[in-house]
Amino acid sequence: MRAIVISEPGGPEVLAWQEVPDPRPAAGEVVIEVTASAVNRADLLQRRGFYPPPPGASEIPGLECSGTIIEVGENVPRLAPGDRVCALLAGGGYAERVAVPWQQVMPAPEGIALDEAAGLPEVACTVWSNVFMTARLRKGETLLVHGGASGIGTLAVQLAKAYGSRVLVTAGSADKLARCRELGADEGVNYREEDFAERFEGRADVILDIIGAKYLPGNLRALATGGRLVVIGMQGGAKGELDLGALLAKRASVHAAGLRNRPVDDKGVVCRGVVDNVWPLVTAGAVRPVVHERIPLDQAARAHRMLEEGEHIGKLLLVR
Repeated sequence: MRAIVISEPGGPEVLAWQEVPDPRPAAGEVVIEVTASAVNRADLLQRRGFYPPPPGASEIPGLECSGTIIEVGENVPRLAPGDRVCALLAGGGYAERVAVPWQQVMPAPEGIALDEAAGLPEVACTVWSNVFMTARLRKGETLLVHGGASGIGTLAVQLAKAYGSRVLVTAGSADKLARCRELGADEGVNYREEDFAERFEGRADVILDIIGAKYLPGNLRALATGGRLVVIGMQGGAKGELDLGALLAKRASVHAAGLRNRPVDDKGVVCRGVVDNVWPLVTAGAVRPVVHERIPLDQAARAHRMLEEGEHIGKLLLVR
């Protein structure tokens, strides 16, 4: 088969489309004929040499895909060749085929095209596990989403609104804020022009943060009493200061969570939660993947450049 291979750490130009061995399913795995994958910021970090895959995972980038099962290993329940699926991956999505543990395979939700389903596993699992399983966002509470126009942000806005929450967002342009409002956001701040902490002070029951250290003081200021901050990214740095006195006064909590390095069974629990709680909303049209552009898989370098430029809204799909 052919796949995108990282020839050496570096810029998008190090992504090479070349022949690699076909994957074979180990016990508990299936092989998926890939229809589409999607680009995530973790892929950019891996390309630069900063985010290697977990031990035993494919070195090929790509944390999600959609397609059709073509081979099933031993001890795999329920799944069979011909099933239309999407999957959460530890790696390997930028390829014509990928082997994946059955626990991380989900039926492609009805009501959307199979290639669109490639843009859901990573964001749906991230949002469901962090906002709902960890932070336990409840109906009537307020969620603040940083990067509301990103793949994760566009899904978080829709899902929180579907569950009856008020949604605040930050984004980097008027166009992005307008799109967030179309998806259901109640209020937004252009972080290039306004201090989100001043606008949203004391209003957020849950904050989903992709920035990290740079936003710690502002996030604490924006939290309501009893609020929960969930940090899932470090675009603004890994080390910062946190005022524990303010944290104690608000009876607030800070959670940090990754997804890629979790054990397979833990990922399976998240995937089942997504199938049970998110897929019905996708089928009903209340939650939809936001696809900015479909790009041929062998042009992954162009997709990486687009993601780095940051002008997109939603997901960039890599299609075959």
